[in-house]
Amino acid sequence: MPEHTAAVETPSTVARVAVPPRTGLWTTYATLLRWTFGQTGPMLPFVIAVEALLAAGIIIGFGFLVPGIDTASAQFLSTGAPTVLLMVVGLVIVPMGVAQARASGTFTYLRAQPVPRQLLLLADLTVWLGVALPSIAVAMIVAWLRYDFGYVFDWPLLVATAALTSVTAASVGYAIAVVLPPLLTQITTQVLVFFVMLFSPVTFPASRLPEWFQTVHDWLPFRPAADLLRAGLISDSYTASWRDLAVLLVWCVLGFAISLRAVVRRA
Repeated sequence: MPEHTAAVETPSTVARVAVPPRTGLWTTYATLLRWTFGQTGPMLPFVIAVEALLAAGIIIGFGFLVPGIDTASAQFLSTGAPTVLLMVVGLVIVPMGVAQARASGTFTYLRAQPVPRQLLLLADLTVWLGVALPSIAVAMIVAWLRYDFGYVFDWPLLVATAALTSVTAASVGYAIAVVLPPLLTQITTQVLVFFVMLFSPVTFPASRLPEWFQTVHDWLPFRPAADLLRAGLISDSYTASWRDLAVLLVWCVLGFAISLRAVVRRA
């Protein structure tokens, strides 16, 4: 049976995708995954380079702001850096990619294909999950080279939290990009990343914030994600909280639901 093929103009090339009109969900998902990765893959070296520079800026640069930083402070700063990096990928790079796809017509073209639109969103989030996760390794290496402290891993918690944090950030970023106009999307994501880096208790203890601001962060995903990842990296010093996991799950479901609704409704 003939396949549906079409060409979509992008800033650098002409992209082609072929989706069989009648096939299994797994085959369709695999096809969309290959196509999405083909579009996103060239960004991977750029993303890793940005992650390395940002990790160095957070772990080394922020360390200069704390005179005579001790081991405990260095650990807190370093184990918060992966959360910042995952949030940057999800809340900045993902919306940029979606906004570019909308501008080039790729977003509309893919949603015109005879495939379940839920799989389109799932393929996007899967690829961004793979793009974001190397940031944890980057931050760990930079922290080890700078402060030379050991990690005590809780591998199940670390892997599960890293994946959940990455998907949550990507889902929220995707939702922002498909709901807001491109210019407003760019402004919103820039505000969010500065909020995470400078005003969220991710790289510094929450006790340094006013009590009302601590309460606000109890309901936002940033501090819970950081504490869960920290418990997975140095499990001998920090423990995970079920409440933090619940808050992160709620934000993940909310971001996914908004993104899915937008993907299903838009032509």
